[in-house]
Amino acid sequence: MRILIVEDDEKIAGFIAKGLKEAGLVSETAADGQTGLALALGGGFDAAVIDLMLPGLDGLSLIQRLRAAGVQTPVIILSAKRSLDDRVLGLEKGGDDYLTKPFAFSELLARIQALVRRASRQPEPTRLTVGDLSLDLVSREVTRAGRPIELQPKEFSLLAHLMRNAGRVVTKTTILERVWDYSFDPQTNVVDVVICRLRNKVDRDYPRKLIHTMRGVGYVLKEQ
Repeated sequence: MRILIVEDDEKIAGFIAKGLKEAGLVSETAADGQTGLALALGGGFDAAVIDLMLPGLDGLSLIQRLRAAGVQTPVIILSAKRSLDDRVLGLEKGGDDYLTKPFAFSELLARIQALVRRASRQPEPTRLTVGDLSLDLVSREVTRAGRPIELQPKEFSLLAHLMRNAGRVVTKTTILERVWDYSFDPQTNVVDVVICRLRNKVDRDYPRKLIHTMRGVGYVLKEQ
């Protein structure tokens, strides 16, 4: 991973560069906005850390020029300005995240990694498939072996969650949080009820079962 640091404070730039090196990342540093712009336009960076108060060309103008040139490198803005208006302005001008000084390097690193993951993430497919089971997230059509399966909204959401995590066990707690959007209640059996309905619709008429119970843990959708 290659990170661009645009920071005129030598101590802060060195602190960031040292931390990135220790984390196994490569960095390049610019001490003014014009140099930072030239480096960023050259490409090859996975993310950029840009201070707002820079000589020659300020950080916001630098970011605006990058976006105008079509450069979509994720940018974390560094600034001593803490007001909400300043943060909003920075994000409106093309920044992806905003970190106020002073900051902990561990937080900066975590934010860089999160931005890079987000930027490299592939768009979610509109169709999920496990074996002969298929679910279309757009049309909301579900079929198994070419035969349509009619599902209620919560049944559809739960099946989609299981298919997105095919081969991995998902707990009841996670299902309640992701599908029902509320915290775990040890007294509720709503997940078991909907799983039972799904089994009747997805597995009952087929010799190969896809939905499996992992006792004491949760459920997993997989081909045996």
